[in-house]
Amino acid sequence: MATVEETEKITSANPDGRKVYRDKIDEIDNEIVRLFGERMETASGLASFKKEHSLPVLDIRREREKIQDVVDKTPDELKEYTELLYSFILELSRGYQNRLVGSGSELSAKISQAIENTPKLFPERAVVACQGVEGAYSSIAADKLFKSPNVMYFSTFDAVFTAIEKGFCKYGVIPLENSTAGSVNSVYDLMTKHSFSIVRSIRLKVEHNLLAKKGTKLEDITEIYSHQQAISQCAEFLSTLKGVKVIPCENTAVAAKMVAESDRNDIATLSSGECQKLYGLECLKPAVQDNDNNYTRFICISKDLEIYPGADRTSLMCVLEDKPGSLYKFLSRLYAFGINLSKLESRPIPDKDFEFMFYFDLDTSVYSPQFLQLMSELGDITSEYSYLGSYREVM
Repeated sequence: MATVEETEKITSANPDGRKVYRDKIDEIDNEIVRLFGERMETASGLASFKKEHSLPVLDIRREREKIQDVVDKTPDELKEYTELLYSFILELSRGYQNRLVGSGSELSAKISQAIENTPKLFPERAVVACQGVEGAYSSIAADKLFKSPNVMYFSTFDAVFTAIEKGFCKYGVIPLENSTAGSVNSVYDLMTKHSFSIVRSIRLKVEHNLLAKKGTKLEDITEIYSHQQAISQCAEFLSTLKGVKVIPCENTAVAAKMVAESDRNDIATLSSGECQKLYGLECLKPAVQDNDNNYTRFICISKDLEIYPGADRTSLMCVLEDKPGSLYKFLSRLYAFGINLSKLESRPIPDKDFEFMFYFDLDTSVYSPQFLQLMSELGDITSEYSYLGSYREVM
C-alpha cells in the first residue's frame, strides 16, 4: 500500500490527481471492510462467551477505556471524529452481540405471536369509543374505519383510553395530529399514562363550517364555539370577524349540539357538515379552514396487540439517555437499517425535570428482517421504550 508521501509524488506529475486519491481511498476502504468483518466475527465469538457465562453484553467501563485509548492515539485534529467513529462501531458491535445472545427476543416473540393470532381481515363491526357526541370527527373517522361501528361517546380523551384499558370498548378512535395545527399534545401526554396498542390509522380530510341556528345572519354573531384545534385551523377567517368572541370547548360536535339547543340567535360554531345535518343548523359560511389541504390523522387503539396484514408503520415511545448524542445514536441505527422516520415528537415527562419522551413513527414492513433486528436492539439504544404497535394507514 502506497504511503501518503508516495501518493503526493505521483499526483504532482499526474494531471488527473483525483483518480490517484480515489484509488488510494478505495484501497484503504477495502482494508477497512476486511478488518470490520474480522472485528464483528470476533465480537460474535465474544457474544457466545458472554452467553455461556451469563455475562451482560454491555460493559460500560470497557467501552469507555476503549474510546479513550483510540482517542489518545489519534492526532488532535481528528480526535472528535475518532470518538464519533468508535462510538458508532461499539454501538454496532453491541447490537450485533445482543441479537446473537437473544436480547430483545421477548418483544420479537410477542410481535410474531400477534401476527400469527390476528385475523387476516380488519373487523367490519365493533364497539368503538370516541370523544364527544354524535357528529364528532372521531366518529366520522370510525365510520370510515369500520363498516358498522357501535360508537360509544365519552367526554374526554382520557376516558376513551380508560374505556379501552378496562375492556368497556374493543377499539377507540383518537385524533393525533393535524396538517395545519400540528400535534394534539394532550393526546401525546395521555399516551404515557395508558396501556394500549395502535392497530390502524386514518387520515381524514377536515372541513370546518360556520354553523348557526336557522334564520341567524353572519352579522348577528357575537360568540363562536369550537374545539381549540378547529379554532387554530380557522385563524385567518376568525381574524376577519371583528368584535366576535371565540370560545374553546371540548369538541366541535359538542359545540354544534350546544348551539342547536340554545335559545340564542347570536352564537355559532365551527363544525362539520355532518353536524349541520344532525342538529338542523344552517351553514353561514362553508369551508372556513385556512388550508383546503387540511387533514387530521386519527389512530385506532385496542387493549390487545393486533397486527393485521399489510402493516408497514410502527410507532414507538422511547426515553433516551440525557447526554449528547443519544438521539443521534437512535437515528443512526435507523439509517443503518434503511428505515425511514416519518414522525418525531417529543414531550416532557410529567414530574420529571428536563426529561422527555420521544415518539417515533417508522415506515417499515413488520415482516422485514431489519424491523425485527431493530426491535431486538431497542433496549440497547434507549433507556426505556414502549412498542405501540405496527399497523397500516388508510385514507
